[in-house]
Amino acid sequence: MAIQTPANNPSLTAAEVAKLLVEPLEQQSTFLSAGPQIIDSSGPVRVPRIASGASANFVAAGAQITDSNVTFDEVQLLPSTLKGIKSLTKLSNELIRESAHTVGALEQVVQTRLVTDVSNVLDAALWDGTGTSDTIKGILRQTGIQTGVLDLADPDSLIDGLAAAQGNHVSPTHWVMTPAAFAAIRKVKVGTGDRRYVIEPNTIANGVGFQLFGLPVIVTDYIGNVGTAPGKARVALVDFSKVVVARDQNPSVTVLDQTFGDYDTVGIRVTARFDVAVLQAKAVTLLTEA
Repeated sequence: MAIQTPANNPSLTAAEVAKLLVEPLEQQSTFLSAGPQIIDSSGPVRVPRIASGASANFVAAGAQITDSNVTFDEVQLLPSTLKGIKSLTKLSNELIRESAHTVGALEQVVQTRLVTDVSNVLDAALWDGTGTSDTIKGILRQTGIQTGVLDLADPDSLIDGLAAAQGNHVSPTHWVMTPAAFAAIRKVKVGTGDRRYVIEPNTIANGVGFQLFGLPVIVTDYIGNVGTAPGKARVALVDFSKVVVARDQNPSVTVLDQTFGDYDTVGIRVTARFDVAVLQAKAVTLLTEA
């Protein structure tokens, strides 16, 4: 009696392999996981702040105290004109039925994929969105942020960035940089004849994530380079306690099973609407290569 083996029956195992729908390689969302303050609102948001405080002086007993005023302004988010991020994909019912034996519930797979795609667009906008045409203006584009010069061959430039932030009375919570910039900083050697690393490799990782000069490092493509290729690298220092995100709608899925009924087709729509602002502009220090 012949024993049936996988080698003799490859078609019996192929279906199991086919169920592993391969996703593209991409970075994970980083901005919201960094811990900004989140305000849920379906309408415009106004965050009041003190623009300048009162003055205080030494006054002798019985002398008149000079009065002074506290001035206020506000940060505005989610204006009514701000656009949302949206995506729509249509699948024929034949495709949904015929794919069931290979990738399982195709609708669920596509829903998850669309949410990821929308989240990626949102992440890029929160970091470095231009704010043009009623879109999100990212924190690296905000008016009044601190700037400085970056030298990836000299870690002292990062310390200078820290000093600039501390001079503005800011306590940064995170470094933000691209994988290439982080690698360049890590590869700096003591000297031409000394191949030791300036930054000890074992002190960079804390067992959970990367750290540099005592602060967590967010590695993301969305901080990008500026200028023409290869462009000028950028590194940011951010105090996320002073970053606020207004959230009108998380990435939300709607299945449209009737809209395209005359095509025997199902539509899957994903929408999201967010905005971001920096409560104190100097909470962001952006270093750029000379």
